Amino acid sequence: MRLLNIFIAAVLVFGLSTSCGSKGKKAETTQKAAAEAEGWTVLFDGTSTAGWRGYNKPSFPEKGWEVVDGTLHCIGSGAGEAGGSGGDIIYDKKFGNFELSLEWKISQGGNSGIFILAQEIPGEPIYKSSPEMQILDNDRHPDAKLGVNGNRMAGSLYDLIPAVPQNTKPAGEWNQVGILCYQGTVVFKSNGVNVVEFHLWTDEWKKMVANSKFKDWEWFINPAREGYIGLQDHGNDVWFRNIKIKEM
Repeated sequence: MRLLNIFIAAVLVFGLSTSCGSKGKKAETTQKAAAEAEGWTVLFDGTSTAGWRGYNKPSFPEKGWEVVDGTLHCIGSGAGEAGGSGGDIIYDKKFGNFELSLEWKISQGGNSGIFILAQEIPGEPIYKSSPEMQILDNDRHPDAKLGVNGNRMAGSLYDLIPAVPQNTKPAGEWNQVGILCYQGTVVFKSNGVNVVEFHLWTDEWKKMVANSKFKDWEWFINPAREGYIGLQDHGNDVWFRNIKIKEM
């Protein structure tokens, strides 16, 4: 009788876990269908790395990144910028005019970023061709106190324009962001508020870049009209979810 009870309990637990898993997958499918009905293309559905690959690489990194609990997780190396093991990743399609939406969560003391209009240049890092929306633990990472007027804090156009207002949530909490890119006008949105706006290829853009550390990077001075969406491996734990894009 005791063995029979154990067997029944095991069957019930297995059935419950299978049911929960099915419900989770069904919810993700429903969310994807709803997003697509509104004109979005889902770039990450919470279950697969399909469409993503390493920057300047033919496939997705074998280590350093994983799909876990519906998120795309960059696994921290514990060595910061010098210790990124998986490398930056890109979605394998170029976009020009678009609205990008996603959520991110950073670990304590963490640093990462979101790249747009990136080009794959052999032997060169992704950031030499791509404007970056900064991801940061503002309370702990020293980058928050570097740069000028907070232009290295989360939500900023990295090292160029600070996010105003600075409304990023603390490490361990989810932040919702949007990036609008249309005919050279780029707007960063953080947690429902527009925080950065700039205009590519204009005299104002070129003057700003000329007075920055990017001044010698021709690909950055004159960004491509279309490029890849990239996520940065800066050696720290960072999670992404609900990644979708609407072409315009």
